[in-house]
Formats: sequence, C-alpha cells, structure tokens
Amino acid sequence: MDELSLEAWGDLPEDEPGELVDGRLVEEEMPTRVHEAVVFWLLFELGKWRSRSKARVYGSELKLAVGPRRGRKPDINVFLAGTARSRGDATLQRHPPDLVIEVVSPRPSDGRRDRVEKPDDYARFGVRFYWIVDPHLRSFEVLERDEKGRYVRALGASSGTIAPPGMDNLTLDLDALWAEVDEELSGDGEG
Repeated sequence: MDELSLEAWGDLPEDEPGELVDGRLVEEEMPTRVHEAVVFWLLFELGKWRSRSKARVYGSELKLAVGPRRGRKPDINVFLAGTARSRGDATLQRHPPDLVIEVVSPRPSDGRRDRVEKPDDYARFGVRFYWIVDPHLRSFEVLERDEKGRYVRALGASSGTIAPPGMDNLTLDLDALWAEVDEELSGDGEG
C-alpha cells in the first residue's frame, strides 16, 4: 500500500485494521479471548467510575493522531471531565486523552510495540497516563508523563486493590481481574 496521510488513515472504514506508522499502515495485534476479557473487565470498571467522575471512556477504534504521520488505536481511551476532545463525528482525535490503556497480547512483537514503540508516541502526543496491563505476567503498570514530556513509572502492581494515580476515586481489584484471566485460560478448550 502507498503511503497514507493521517487524514486518509482517519477516513479508512472502521473494519480496515491497522495503525499508521511513518505514513504506512501496520498490522495491529491479534487479540485473544484473554485480551478481550481484560479489555471488557477494564471497560466495565471504568464505566462504573465514569458515572461518578464525569470522565468519557472509549474503546479501541478511536483513532488518535499522535504525530504528523502516526496514528494509534489504544485498547481504551479516557478523557477526564473538562478535557478537550475532537467533535463527536470526527474520524481522528487530535486532542490527547488523559489516559490510554494497552493490554499486552502474548506475541513478542505485540509486547515490544506496547512497551517500546507506543510510549514514545503517546508521550509526544501529550497523554498524561499510560497503563500497560499484561495478563500473562499478571502486571499492571502506570506510566505518568513528567515535566520533560517523558514517561516515568508511577505505579507497578500485580495483586491487591490499587488506586491508579490521576483517576480520583477509582480503585481496581487486580485479584478479581486475574480471576477473570484464569477463567478464560481454563475455559472450554476451544480456540
């Protein structure tokens, strides 16, 4: 495929997979049932919190214009109350969310993308918090953008109840999350 502009990527049909990296459409991760169960669990918990906090929570098809020739689609995006957002019908979000969440899939290339490539994009775009949730390592990591525009580790946890920084009155029970993962892993043996 020829090089795409950010706008052309934004205008691709919803069912056209891929993120934009240096003007080229690149393969997205192939989510597993475990990945999708973790995303659903997080969306459910964030949805309950959203009604109290007035935050806006969006799923994985929201396209972020993270750079002039780069576009990403995080698993989850959160805009706190009062944070600017692009128009509701815009195909590209040109304002950074306060939080993006990536759930790591088991392929090494997916882990590298979520831990090495995407943090730089999200930090340059101005995303304040980046959560990396790895169901296979049972790790929950919060990166926070510092005054120099780089991410520093603000929280790392693998069990118990946590209160992620910057998300007032939000608590997450990681043991309950990993129980969901265990249920998927011990599932019916199909696919």
